[in-house]
Amino acid sequence: MTTMARTSTGLAYPDRFYAAASYAGLDGSLNSNNNDVSSRFSNEVALILYALYHQATIGPCDVPKPSSWNPVEQSKWKSWQQLGNMATTEAMRLFVKILEEEDPGWYSRASNFVLEPTIDVQMNTISAENGSLVQTQDKDVISEGLGSVVIYDTWISPPITGQHPKARYQHGAAVVQEKMYIYGGNHNGRYLGDLHVLDFRSWTWSKVGTKAVESPSPVNIAPCAAHSLIPWGNKLLSIAGHMKDPSETIQVKAFDLQTGTWSMLKTYGKPPVSRGGQSVNLVGTTLVIFGGQGANRTLLNDLYILDLETMTWDEIDVAGVAPSPRSDHAAAVHAERYLLVFGGSSHATFFNDLHVLDLQTMEWSKPAQLGELPTPRAGHAGVTIGENWFIAGGGDNKSGASKTIVLNMSSFVWSVVTSVEGTVPLASEGLSLVVGSLKGYDILVSFGGYNGRYNCEVNILNPSCKLNLQSNITEAPSAVHNATNPTRDLRSEFEIGQGKIREIVMDNVDSKPTISECEKTNERIIATLKVEEQELESSLSEEKLQSLQLKQQVLEAETRNTELYKELQSVRGQLGTEQSRCFKLEVEVAELRQKLQTMETLEKELELLQRQKAASEQAALNAKQRQGSSGVWGWLAGNPPEHTAIDDNA
Repeated sequence: MTTMARTSTGLAYPDRFYAAASYAGLDGSLNSNNNDVSSRFSNEVALILYALYHQATIGPCDVPKPSSWNPVEQSKWKSWQQLGNMATTEAMRLFVKILEEEDPGWYSRASNFVLEPTIDVQMNTISAENGSLVQTQDKDVISEGLGSVVIYDTWISPPITGQHPKARYQHGAAVVQEKMYIYGGNHNGRYLGDLHVLDFRSWTWSKVGTKAVESPSPVNIAPCAAHSLIPWGNKLLSIAGHMKDPSETIQVKAFDLQTGTWSMLKTYGKPPVSRGGQSVNLVGTTLVIFGGQGANRTLLNDLYILDLETMTWDEIDVAGVAPSPRSDHAAAVHAERYLLVFGGSSHATFFNDLHVLDLQTMEWSKPAQLGELPTPRAGHAGVTIGENWFIAGGGDNKSGASKTIVLNMSSFVWSVVTSVEGTVPLASEGLSLVVGSLKGYDILVSFGGYNGRYNCEVNILNPSCKLNLQSNITEAPSAVHNATNPTRDLRSEFEIGQGKIREIVMDNVDSKPTISECEKTNERIIATLKVEEQELESSLSEEKLQSLQLKQQVLEAETRNTELYKELQSVRGQLGTEQSRCFKLEVEVAELRQKLQTMETLEKELELLQRQKAASEQAALNAKQRQGSSGVWGWLAGNPPEHTAIDDNA
């Protein structure tokens, strides 16, 4: 349903901020009594407004910490200090935004400036009852002066112009310079390869034309779905995804936003097997890839890192218990150190578990989840704003997840942002979710999905800034007091189990505590400090004992190391001696072999001489035998022996 809302164009910054601060009762003095602030707003809101005002007018907190005997000033100081180095302009805008949330009519009631003319604004909102478009209540509307209406914590459908992309799911989405790019996806089982862009400044769709690369071997960029689209410089990186003809390993494609050309990036190292439904997160100059489903429907829970500077793959061996193999989960990075994985599914099970990987120690853990736990789901999408992780969509094959939820990544507390019912795109699987910008504020932008039909709708949600500013101010159940109590306890911090629960409460400045109440408060403070002192002393003693034990272990290890070194030196000496002895033996063996060869030669010569001697003796014997035979036959033949003739002549 289309409605018209009347809004005022308002003042520009910083005048709008100063008007809001004056209306809230802040006069700019650091020691201001702030009676108007505390009387108009809750203590939580008063603390945030106080901190934002001083951040915008003075800068980051550099004043000394107040005495613990003054809990009110200490609460103000700590609230201001938690803003860190927040920019002045951001503090001004957040101050005005909170004031407009708490008191939507402040602008019209302010008496120190002239109201600007009003304009008519057209908008659509999504009902939390049946998913239909209904009129937005006045208390949810703020005006930003450019003819558009911002609704807090409610999905709305902005007016979109241009040619919408084909309805799809399992596509990739990325934001570059206030433009959302949509690439690929699945429609009726057909993989898509088109690229579209939505300009957030004009809310206009247009199709991005691609140019062919002039090269001897043209690049074939196959349509895909269930891939990941990551902005990197002036390029869009498309990682992995299902294709009609899948490759053996993950492909990394790049679209150059300046030249309008696709290219296939060459990678080094051992790449992961091809897959879809994985999570890909950019951490510094590396991509962290987890899980997914392979081309043969094998579910995965491996972890790979791709260095974008060297384009080198590295498979990571992790410690701890990793999440079970899954696909279509969501993952986010907190503080550039922790990878959070939520949900997803196997072939038969949908998950709502939360796992955390420390990217420095590469160890998995499974923290306890607090707050309203989400239902099991897969195919959902998530984005982070600050330390809040917003998740929308998904489902369990029976119904879509109707609640848009948010996880504080520091405390692991779940909250419900909003809820829709009926067959609407926000309760779809395979939708995309990105962070856009509207009037300087971060907004959630969803597109597409499948919930029985394929969608191509765009919806936006402006998250309440309370989620951002109060992420470090989680009120414990014990901090909720009776509203009739004229005083409230001081701000304290204590630990229960594994999580820290912070109570942040503030004295009612309109009430004057009695002396007995002050004494009771002081007694409680002293008792608490004593307990903390005892705990600290006990912890210190344990640490000292552990330190002594570690020192003893170090000494033992050093002694053992010295002994082992001596043994090593002795073994090295023995090894040198044996090597020298072995060398001598090798020389002797060589000499013996040479002598053996000489003896063999002599034996052969001796054998030859023996044969010659035997032959000579045999020849002499034969000659003698012939001589004897010739003498006998000579007598018989009348031939006297030669020596007889010689004798006669003589």
